[in-house]
Amino acid sequence: MRIAALIVAAGRGTRAGGSVAKQWQMIAGISVLDHTLKAFDANPKIDRIALVLSPGETEKAERYRNAGYIVAMGGSERSISVRNGLEALTSFEPDKVLIHDAARPCVSSVLIDRVIYALETHEGAAPALPVIDALWTGQEGLVSGTRDRTDLYRAQTPQGFSFCRILEAHKSHGDGTAPDDVTVARAENIDVAIVAGDDDNLKVTMPEDFEKAARILGAQRMVRLGNGFDVHRFGPGDHVTLCGVRVPHDRSLQGHSDADVGMHAITDAIYGALAKGDIGQHFPPSDPQWKGASSDIFLRHAVELAGKLGWAIGNVDCTLICEQPKIGPHAEDMRNALARIMDTSLDVVSVKATTSEQLGFTGRGEGIAAMATATLVAK
Repeated sequence: MRIAALIVAAGRGTRAGGSVAKQWQMIAGISVLDHTLKAFDANPKIDRIALVLSPGETEKAERYRNAGYIVAMGGSERSISVRNGLEALTSFEPDKVLIHDAARPCVSSVLIDRVIYALETHEGAAPALPVIDALWTGQEGLVSGTRDRTDLYRAQTPQGFSFCRILEAHKSHGDGTAPDDVTVARAENIDVAIVAGDDDNLKVTMPEDFEKAARILGAQRMVRLGNGFDVHRFGPGDHVTLCGVRVPHDRSLQGHSDADVGMHAITDAIYGALAKGDIGQHFPPSDPQWKGASSDIFLRHAVELAGKLGWAIGNVDCTLICEQPKIGPHAEDMRNALARIMDTSLDVVSVKATTSEQLGFTGRGEGIAAMATATLVAK
């Protein structure tokens, strides 16, 4: 039996807030959509994954195609997006398909398996939770009545079906008015079995749901911590490079590379979290090819190594220690530069500064020190 998963990620989700759609917002340094994809990638019963993105997201679509996913463009309504995704899967010829909302990043393999097992004896299956709370109606802020909760369920995804039957159902009944795929299936007289849902299978809808999802995912994920420390002395020059930003100054930092003390500390923190040594082991100062090299080469290498070993950036915090130059006016530019180099979101990158109260070599203006902490989370 060939089983496909279809991840619907074409919505806007305005109630979730943020400057981008909720599927692109970050939880622990990874987008909501990528958390969802990882859950299905990790299930060995899923043979192929397709996803539906919003029209115009051509760069993202190309990136996911290059990663091996089938990608379709969405429509004006969810059911139209699903139909487009199902049609994109026809060349794979799946027997069964699981249709899942990208906004449910905490879906477990156990729940995916429940739906798959139910499809062995039913043409449709979907998870749900029985309604256990009292139900009221209300008017003008006052309780106006009650409703019987008997036989009421809270629907979840993934909703699984015979591929051919649900494709035909969407062609016949997917006019944009159906709230979910079970509704479309029932319009085509497809019986849908109810399987036990999961309280942790949260649908990210409101801003506070991101924190809830982070707690759920955090309980399932390993974390590593590393720290880094670096020092460079001043010498002749007219600027310093700190965390990827050129800062005017009456002296420059001296070193074999560009002497970006902040980026060196962050790079060593990542290597430390991986237990993979330090910059000097990966880029020996005795090697002339690194003379004057830009330090983003080192940082990118550390991030790429982390990815190959199954880790993603959770967050990075760097403190620059100096009397001069003043860091505050440049801190946002530094954060942006680091986020771009590490290919992560700005909200997990921190750059701050302090002085040593005119004590020690930094207090005497002889150089700049930096210390950094990096957390890595298992992909």
